[in-house]
Amino acid sequence: MEIELKLLLEPQDAPRLRAHPLLAQYAQAAPQVLQMHDIYVDTPDLQLCRHQAGLRVRQVEGRWVQTLKAGGNVSGGLHSRHEWEGDVAGPQADLDALDAAIGRKQPIRALLRQDAVRAALHPVFTTRIERTVWQLRTPQGDQVECVLDQGVIECGAPGANGTHGAARSVVVSEIELELKEGQASSLFDVALALLQDVPLHLGHLSKAERGYRLALAASQTLPPRQAVKAQPLALDAAMSVEQVFLAIAGNCLEQVGGNQDGVAAGEDVESVHQMRVGLRRLRSALGMFKSLLALPDALKNELDWLGGALGEARDWDVLAGSTLARLDGGAQADAAALAQAAHEQARVKHAQAAQAVTSARYTACMLGLQRWLQARAWRDSCSMRQLRRLDAHVSPFAHSTLRQDQRRLMKRGKRLLHATPQQRHQVRIAAKKTRYATEFFASLFAARAVKPYVGRLSDLQDELGWLNDVQVADRLLQQLPDAQADLAGQDGLRLHATFIRGYLAAHAQSQGADGRMHKAWRRFKAARLPA
Repeated sequence: MEIELKLLLEPQDAPRLRAHPLLAQYAQAAPQVLQMHDIYVDTPDLQLCRHQAGLRVRQVEGRWVQTLKAGGNVSGGLHSRHEWEGDVAGPQADLDALDAAIGRKQPIRALLRQDAVRAALHPVFTTRIERTVWQLRTPQGDQVECVLDQGVIECGAPGANGTHGAARSVVVSEIELELKEGQASSLFDVALALLQDVPLHLGHLSKAERGYRLALAASQTLPPRQAVKAQPLALDAAMSVEQVFLAIAGNCLEQVGGNQDGVAAGEDVESVHQMRVGLRRLRSALGMFKSLLALPDALKNELDWLGGALGEARDWDVLAGSTLARLDGGAQADAAALAQAAHEQARVKHAQAAQAVTSARYTACMLGLQRWLQARAWRDSCSMRQLRRLDAHVSPFAHSTLRQDQRRLMKRGKRLLHATPQQRHQVRIAAKKTRYATEFFASLFAARAVKPYVGRLSDLQDELGWLNDVQVADRLLQQLPDAQADLAGQDGLRLHATFIRGYLAAHAQSQGADGRMHKAWRRFKAARLPA
């Protein structure tokens, strides 16, 4: 399993990296410079890409080497993938040699055995890279390979007869830190030290993924960017509490990082939403395990900062695209007048969120968080009792957590019928935490028990969420007129905003008295906790 950290830098910053004192201090020898030419092959319908695999043949220093990478994941910039490599005679892949090397249980092996796939393999894109390699040894004795790649990815639009049309290209300027021996936390120590002097950004796409996107764009079949939702967790009752925490945290960070590029693009509403959900899931998980481990205050503050940047963009998105859009009858004209101004504010907040996730501060936050996870740094301050609980099997902890969450939710929901907006908000937070915990531990319980419980929690969250959206809308509508540069426009917006605030308050009150929220609450109270 290959474990590497990918970081992006501007080409003009490469000299600053080469001159960084850490490289001179940790390098075991002078850096090696290689000229590489890679040919990536796939079928016309990109079967390897669809199976999350990449097959290349590389020419380097007079040798031809083939490499297949498949499976794995990306979490906080840390790439973990299966890799098989070996010499070949020339620029064509040797699938028989790969077949002998790949384990029998790997899904990619069956695909590469298909005659139709073998016959259809052809070059899809190429890379031409100058690679500078430093072999580093950290003070702790870990061995890390630091690679600076600079060059270009090239491809052409495929024609009907198999030829290629106008060429397209994209610049490559990135660092790869690969663990050769020792602890993965050392990758983050090196990265954080480099970041102090060189502007770096987390890279979530491999060269193969970037090449495929370029090829799809060249053929005008590039699909629209998809926001990354939370993926189901596969836990095992034999896992320890600590192993489960690491799995949950990694799952949350995959969702956060998977939406980074969408947020950086500036106006992707769903990417902002899903990145924020991933961050909220992570913070909920940290709260769930807080009796056993505690995130350092400095990292907690950085997560709060990131959550604030995403939250502001999300709040304006909901107001402009959901809350105002739901209004009907006599409120439609006023809502339409406000929606345009709200969309303009949302665009401003999206730009600020994009600036946040492309900043060195965000990179340092994600690297620091991953370093804390990889080093299991909480163990340094744990008591013996806490260590025993961390090493215990997870099932008792999961059962206890779900029972506690349910008790808290039931307690807060007792007075839901006559609750204040703040009390309803507390019920919503408890419902959200209970749902996240149940979804985290879902694979430890029977699906027939989990599904109805989560479904009723979701219904309750939706109804409480709408009422919370009304409260957020009231706050934003008070701010909206002042954001309008035109003074005459401010007066008009203020009139519209005053009417809509009253309309929403009345609507929320009628719904709170005897509405779907209470039906959702009664249905949830009748649900059975997974066991």
